[in-house]
Amino acid sequence: MKLKIISFDVEGTLISHRFSETVWEKAIPRLYSEKKGINFDSAKSFVFSEYEKIGEDRIEWYDIKYWFNRFGLTNYRNLLKQHTPEISIYPEAHQVLNELKKYYMLIINSNSAREFLELEISEIKSNFSHIFSAPSDFKQTKKSTLVYSEICKFLKVKPREMVHIGDNWTHDFIAPREIGIMSFLLDRKKEKQGEDIVHDLNQFHRKIRELENKLNE
Repeated sequence: MKLKIISFDVEGTLISHRFSETVWEKAIPRLYSEKKGINFDSAKSFVFSEYEKIGEDRIEWYDIKYWFNRFGLTNYRNLLKQHTPEISIYPEAHQVLNELKKYYMLIINSNSAREFLELEISEIKSNFSHIFSAPSDFKQTKKSTLVYSEICKFLKVKPREMVHIGDNWTHDFIAPREIGIMSFLLDRKKEKQGEDIVHDLNQFHRKIRELENKLNE
């Protein structure tokens, strides 16, 4: 069976977490402090307590429009654009994507909402044929087996014709394997070792070449 599609997570895989962390942990609390005329620490404490009331198992957690409405804030698009300088693409990403797209269809499969994704991958978007957001497109809080199955159906491919890479053990490594998609865990901190664990995208590229050689034997 020929490998046809390589699926990428975004944050922690292609870009750092800095942009989203800045938006959720600093920019929104700062905006709320300005609106309410309170100090930043008090605003941050309140905003974080509201985050916890919802929790990451609810779809609202990922929806910046929901939070702006909840906090009485306006113009979330402007806030996101103001912080695009925080988007940091990992240095090897450009070259690896440029090489892989010569032989495979590349797609994005992310837990980020589309409002974030459109900005996060703008510099590398041309490498990808399709962009999928678990919360925006499938109303799923995480990349579940349902998300992977639906993507396979949409692309009209069998699970074993796809490889996925990401930095989350459960949602990027285990979930795709449960339906037969080959997966790699990207551990940039080098805390884990294993045959299907890589520490950067260059190593992943080498693994893909090895996998292709095995398939062609």
